[in-house]
Amino acid sequence: MASDRILLCLAHMSGREMDFIKEAFADNWVVPLGPNVNGFEEDLEKFVNHREGPGIDPDCGEGHKCAPLDKKVVALSAGTAAVHLALIACGVGPGDEVLVQSFTFCASSHPVAYLGATPVFVDSEPETWNMDPDLLEQAIRDRTAKTGRKPKAIIPVALYGMPYKIDRIMEIADRYGIPVIEDGAEGFGSCFRGQALGTFGRFGVLSFNGNKMITTSGGGALICPDDEAKRRIMWYATQARESYPYYQHEAIGYNYRMSNICAGIGRGQMTVLEEHIAHHRHVQVLYEELLDGVEGIRMHAAPGPDFGSNYWLCTATLDPGLKVRGQENAYRKVVTGAVGGAAGVTHAVESAVTDCQPNDNVEALRMALDAAGIESRPLWKPMHRQPVYRHNPAYVNGVSEELFKVGICLPAGPWVSDDHVRYIVDRIKEALIH
Repeated sequence: MASDRILLCLAHMSGREMDFIKEAFADNWVVPLGPNVNGFEEDLEKFVNHREGPGIDPDCGEGHKCAPLDKKVVALSAGTAAVHLALIACGVGPGDEVLVQSFTFCASSHPVAYLGATPVFVDSEPETWNMDPDLLEQAIRDRTAKTGRKPKAIIPVALYGMPYKIDRIMEIADRYGIPVIEDGAEGFGSCFRGQALGTFGRFGVLSFNGNKMITTSGGGALICPDDEAKRRIMWYATQARESYPYYQHEAIGYNYRMSNICAGIGRGQMTVLEEHIAHHRHVQVLYEELLDGVEGIRMHAAPGPDFGSNYWLCTATLDPGLKVRGQENAYRKVVTGAVGGAAGVTHAVESAVTDCQPNDNVEALRMALDAAGIESRPLWKPMHRQPVYRHNPAYVNGVSEELFKVGICLPAGPWVSDDHVRYIVDRIKEALIH
C-alpha cells in the first residue's frame, strides 16, 4: 500500500509474511486454525511472558531477576472480540455493571453493552491520561452502595500506548475482589517496570488492526492467566461446540478465531516488533527535541521511568490561547472519510459542530497538516460525552474532556522518517500565529 501522505501509523511488512502465507496455501491451511495460528500464539506468549524488571510482583525486589511469566494467548479476529470474550469469562451478563475508562476508543465499552451490561465510565488522571485510581475507588464504593452489587470487572486502557497506574489500580481491584481486563489494544510492546502490558490483570487485550504496532490485517489476541482459561476462551471463540460426534451447543459461542492466513502475517510481523517499538520511541524523542521551546505546544510523555510506553501515536496539547492560521474556518466542513478509524466509513452528518469538540485551534492545525499531506487526528472523545452513552453513570473530574479539547495525534509509525518528523514540525511552526 503506497501513499504520498505521511500517515499516523501505516502497516509495515517485514518481508517474511509471504513465506508463512505461501506455506499456508501450499498446505491448504486456509481456515481459522492451523500452524500459523499456533505459531503466532507461541510467539506472542514468548514476548509477553518475558520480564526485564519486577513489575508489581512483591517477590521481585530491587535487583532481583524475576522469572518469566506463564501467561497463555489466544489469537482472535479482533481486539474487540478479545474484550467481549474476556467479559464473558469474568461472568458479565445482563444487569451487571463494568467500570470502563472513559478516555478511550469505543471498542473498550461496546462489548459491555453487547452483553446487556452497563458500562460505568471513570475519568482520567492528568499524568498518564488513563483511569484515575481515586475515581475508580469512589466509583466502586458508590456503585456497590447504590446497586447492592460490586461491579463485575474493571477495564483500564493504555491510551496511545501509555501504561496506566498499574500498581495502584491493581491494588484497588485486588482489595475489592474485582477482576481487571487490561485493554492494551494500543499498548502492545509497552511495559510497566519491565513487565509487558496485559499481563497484570486477569486478562489482557491486544489488537493487530492495520494501524497498530504490528498488524495481521485485522485481528487481536487475548492474554489469559492459564491453560484452563485459554481452553475456555478458545471454546467460546469457536462457537462453543460440545464434544459430541454431531453439533451440539449448550452455550452461545462466537466465530472469533483468527484465520491461519492472517496469523501468517502476524508471524512475519513479530520479526520486526522490537524494531517497530524502538522506532516509535525514537520518533517521540525527536518530536520532543524539535518542539522544545515552541510556545503553546507540549508533547505528552511518560511521567517516569516505570512507564515504558510504546508511543503508538505521539500526542501533543495546544494551549487554548494559541492562534493557528485558518482558525476562523474550523468546523465549516464535515469529513467524508473516517477520522480515527481504519474502515473509512462514517455516517453522514449535516454539521461538524457538537457540544463537545476540540478547540478551534486544534481543528485548524489538523486542517493545516492535512493540506500539507500529513495525517493527524483529535484525541479520542471521552465515552461519557458520546451520545450513545448519555444516560450511563460516569465518575468525572474534567480531565479527559479538557484533554480532548486541546490534544492532537501526530504520525509515529515505522514509515515515518526523521525527515518526515522535521517536515511535520516545520509545518506546525508555519501554521502558528505569533
